[in-house]
Amino acid sequence: MDLRAELSDFDEARRHALVEALGDDWRRAELDEVDVALCEWAETLTLRPADCGPQSLDRLRAVGLDDVAIHDAAQVVSYFNYINRLADGLGVDLEPEMDPPPSR
Repeated sequence: MDLRAELSDFDEARRHALVEALGDDWRRAELDEVDVALCEWAETLTLRPADCGPQSLDRLRAVGLDDVAIHDAAQVVSYFNYINRLADGLGVDLEPEMDPPPSR
């Protein structure tokens, strides 16, 4: 799945709205069933990894993802978690063109 290809049908305003919604709270974004399942799983893997088990993988398979897609998603989520924790732990500053995340 290539998000760029999926967004190619969107006009600029709709793309911007989706990016904003994802950055604010992915639950409020207009996502399809596959993307919702991936976001739910990524959130669990990030915040409560011990809660990820066979049932969470079954949910991903139920929406049409095969083991290769699940593996790829796990690699991406884990890499971002690793890099963010490393950068936060070392006190790395954001690059100048990056906006700070919204406070929660």
